[in-house]
Amino acid sequence: MKDKLLLHICCAPCGIMPVSSFKDDFEVVGLFYNPNIHPYKEYLDRLSSVKKLSIDFKIDVIYEEYNWEDFLKELILTNNTFEPYRCEFCYKMRLIKTNNIAKEMGIRYISTTLLYSIYQKHELIKVVADEVVKDSEFIYKDFRPFYREGVIKSRELAYYRQKYCGCIFSNYDRYKK
Repeated sequence: MKDKLLLHICCAPCGIMPVSSFKDDFEVVGLFYNPNIHPYKEYLDRLSSVKKLSIDFKIDVIYEEYNWEDFLKELILTNNTFEPYRCEFCYKMRLIKTNNIAKEMGIRYISTTLLYSIYQKHELIKVVADEVVKDSEFIYKDFRPFYREGVIKSRELAYYRQKYCGCIFSNYDRYKK
């Protein structure tokens, strides 16, 4: 019997390669917890695709409440500026939740699909994981070499493909440029 791994899933396209890889060694349980995603329509599009991913890849997924108000309040209260803290805050928030749920469920291993994206800050994710993951073992795996393969598969599976990281700030940045 395989050990379980709780995998934080940011979106379906980013989930394909990590889920495929981790399923070789673990029983993968997904966690869709992303209160950073804005606007709500974007959240719903990603949620719908993750539900399809869970069926396509035969994994159970936990769907946590969409609580964007708390995300923004906490970000503003904990820091007076948004740069460069916003990404660190976002990683912390989601990895803490993943760690806590894994502890509640008795799951020893955790990871995140953020490790698939060529746009995420991998070194920062590792630093944050070292800092906040206390009750589980964080599995770091660099899925970036499989980025192109994942894009092709996500198109074949007709998953919703977003055009930005998800937060209100990254949405603004894509138009600002």
